Amino acid sequence: MTASGDYYSDKLSAERLERVYEIAPPRVRQYLDAEVSFVLERVQPGDAVLELGCGYGRIIPALAEKAGKVVGVDTSEASLEIARELLCDIGNCELMRMDAVALEFADNAFDVVICIQNGISAFHVNQKQLINEAVRVCKAGGSVLFSSYSEKFWEHRLEWFELQAGEGLLGEVDYSKTGDGVIVCMDGFTATTVSAEEFRALTVGIAARAEIVEVDESSLFCVITRQR
Repeated sequence: MTASGDYYSDKLSAERLERVYEIAPPRVRQYLDAEVSFVLERVQPGDAVLELGCGYGRIIPALAEKAGKVVGVDTSEASLEIARELLCDIGNCELMRMDAVALEFADNAFDVVICIQNGISAFHVNQKQLINEAVRVCKAGGSVLFSSYSEKFWEHRLEWFELQAGEGLLGEVDYSKTGDGVIVCMDGFTATTVSAEEFRALTVGIAARAEIVEVDESSLFCVITRQR
């Protein structure tokens, strides 16, 4: 993401964001499916679910099939327009343009809050504030799920970024600055990760219990349970 923090809203949204997933190689598709499966295991029938950074609504159909209601928020109106078209037949979902660090919801509004596929890094916002907001709108006893990349997934993640660069969706990878979990592109896009230790540090002092779980040797989930 560029220094302005608007890369996904300005350059990698709508049809371009869809293309990112269309060109994903098999191992990346496995990673994407594994994340959704992990989330769905923690959604109960009737739950109110909030997805932070829903994009064009990629995972909302799966969530809506199990949950009572799904609300997706994103900062890109272009992506939300596509989502509204794709999800028009799903009656239990709602899409809103909203900043994830300044949620316009009451306290204790949702049973499950999710922010997957490294949104905690990709949003380029204050990560502590992002987690605090997610916990604030989660009900007592509910779950907040953040994911980042596992170190074991580095080669597959880099390959996916190379494919995106080859399609002109991102700038060319700057290999002189890329490594140790960080991918830097020539156009200023920078993709970082959050380690287990960093997740633990980010959750210190919140009224919740945090557990770090590796999924599919590709994702690192921080599972936060809001205390009653």
